[in-house]
Amino acid sequence: MPLSGPTGGRHRAAALVAAAVCSTVLSCPGPATALDTPSPSVGIPRLDWRPCTPGSPYDCATARVPLDHSAPAGRTIDLAVVRRKATDGAHRIGTLFVNPGGPGGPGTVQVPQNYGSFPKKLRERFDIISWDPRGVGNSTAVNCFDSTEGAEAWGRSKPAGFPVGEKERTAWIDAYEDLGQRCEKRDADLLRQVSTADTARDLDLLRQAVGEPQLNYFGVSYGTILGATYANLFPGKVRAMVLDSNIAPSAWTNDGQADARTPTFLRMGSDRSAAATLDRFLDLCGSATTGRCAFSAGSPKATRAKFDQLMQRLREHPVYTWTYAKTVADTVNGLYIVEPGWADLARRLQDLWQGRAPKPATVPSPPPVANPAPYLGEEQAMAVWCGDSPNPRDPAAYHPLEENSAKRAGDAGRFWTWSGEPCATWPARAADRYTGPWNKPTAHPILVVGTRYDPSTSYADSQAMARELANARLLTHDGYGHTALFNNASNCVKTYESHYFINGTLPPPETTCHPDKQPFS
Repeated sequence: MPLSGPTGGRHRAAALVAAAVCSTVLSCPGPATALDTPSPSVGIPRLDWRPCTPGSPYDCATARVPLDHSAPAGRTIDLAVVRRKATDGAHRIGTLFVNPGGPGGPGTVQVPQNYGSFPKKLRERFDIISWDPRGVGNSTAVNCFDSTEGAEAWGRSKPAGFPVGEKERTAWIDAYEDLGQRCEKRDADLLRQVSTADTARDLDLLRQAVGEPQLNYFGVSYGTILGATYANLFPGKVRAMVLDSNIAPSAWTNDGQADARTPTFLRMGSDRSAAATLDRFLDLCGSATTGRCAFSAGSPKATRAKFDQLMQRLREHPVYTWTYAKTVADTVNGLYIVEPGWADLARRLQDLWQGRAPKPATVPSPPPVANPAPYLGEEQAMAVWCGDSPNPRDPAAYHPLEENSAKRAGDAGRFWTWSGEPCATWPARAADRYTGPWNKPTAHPILVVGTRYDPSTSYADSQAMARELANARLLTHDGYGHTALFNNASNCVKTYESHYFINGTLPPPETTCHPDKQPFS
């Protein structure tokens, strides 16, 4: 799942035949390093593929891997894996592994749900495989409640969106401290072994399980830091890797320092990026008719003023359960997917303007997989995020941080600041946290894709990812939304990605792609 705050919704949230000899860019293994091969005592999992459901085009399997890769004889955990075979088997190149984001995104659900977003040539030439990372979804999962009712009751104990006022701040902090205590009692060992490095080692075992000498990988959002970690743990095993909507490694690791004064999302610039994306949303909406954007006030200036007035009104007079903070959270998350997300967001804002509670969002149809609705509690993302990426440990620090962020990013700054607070009282730290270096030369170069107006992962982070990796090329998507892949935004981006995965061709330096259509056009 693409990045969102703890209270944000889960989003859907995505040439040439390879030569048989070592004559093309991507046809031969690169040099191995001491880190490229796991210990021989770590067994390669067996994947017993079967149709996920009768008649399904997807195959499912379960991989058993060590809980602790440094102690392979100890406890094991299960990874749920899904596969869609290449549609042009005669010209199949290999396997493409996909992580759809998060942390906490269940690949066995989200990749089938978004299969049509992948470039057609990749669907033809590659088996597309994803999995629920350790701690998530249908894999051995972090679950800190005895029942669904218990999880729902906990959710009601805290304010929606983020806290406003001292009373709500206390309720928020107490709720997440309580969640951490529950999780530690349930399975403390699992909490310490769901790091990005643990998952990167799982990915290398899955690569070996399908018989690939090198990895083809497509990572979006959180999947970019997973890809960067893999590339530096196993640099000789990288055949082709696309990282779309990036987290800068230096931001994720706090430059390798354990003590953080700033939450991860603010180090990433998520607040500024969300504010800039919201501003573009309001400008484009205000330039359109109400038939194309329901919230339009006839001009960009008037539409921005209308939004500010709505936020002020909701602070004093919520519309049923729609408080100011809930609406801000819904707005930020509503910017992730442009089509139809931006038009839907405009309708919800207009409903609130007129004093009506918006209709619930439409839920995507479940894909034909064995369990399309696994438990996905907030603790699954928190276990990875809070254990792996440093955040301030004093809950009292977040209100001043919120006010500072609000000065530069407005309402979005409040949302993104409090999205990091649950880590203040999280009880576990990753036992196998990777903090760099990030510049180990990989067997083949990496393609980094960054979207200019992204409400979650800033374009600056994609620029930083391209700089911090040893050999990477940045492709700029001068468009909108979180991830170019799940937005189906640009055939230009898809064409470059396809050429890169199939024959290793990178875009020319400083290449920029544009959306196929503008929002509300």
